[in-house]
Amino acid sequence: MGCCSGRCTLIFICTLQLVLALERQVFDFLGYQWAPILANFFHIIIVILGLFGTIQYRPRYIVVYTVWAAIWVAWNVFVICFYLEVGGLSKDSDLLTFNISAHHSWWSEHGPGCVRREMPQAPGVHTTESHSYITVMGCFMDYQYIEVMHSGAQILVALLGFVYACYVVSAITEEEDSFDFIGGFDPFPLYHVNEKSSHLLLKPMYPST
Repeated sequence: MGCCSGRCTLIFICTLQLVLALERQVFDFLGYQWAPILANFFHIIIVILGLFGTIQYRPRYIVVYTVWAAIWVAWNVFVICFYLEVGGLSKDSDLLTFNISAHHSWWSEHGPGCVRREMPQAPGVHTTESHSYITVMGCFMDYQYIEVMHSGAQILVALLGFVYACYVVSAITEEEDSFDFIGGFDPFPLYHVNEKSSHLLLKPMYPST
């Protein structure tokens, strides 16, 4: 009963993680954040693997999910430190885009209440863009705090998944050990019975004199 409850909870957590990861992936694509896009891709694959392992009673897959959950927590802690500029990190750097482009978080220009003001291209100035960006005003919340909230939610759900994954692996392992103890996977008793039966069948009969 406990194992079934733990499995159901872990299935729900994995499903929630998939929804959150897909939502985050969309906005990271819109902001051309290549490092988070790559991390989200691996996260989605491992969560699907953990979900399959939970449904099919595959503890090895759940162990892989458990290890990844710890890595995922560490990655999101780094993202929080990046946007809060902890330890010399700068949210204005191109670290998350692998220095390929100068794009920043999609929320920096499209956050709640944000109004982006642009001006036409100045006469005599030839650039590849049709307009020049000026400023963003009226945001209800700075974009870095939105990213921090996203990462905080990911950490919370990943920690829950880690705890329940450890519990489910332990429960499945105990069930397999108890099944082995009662001879569920031991073919010797059946072989022994068959061998004994064959000896009985082949025992010679001597007539009495």
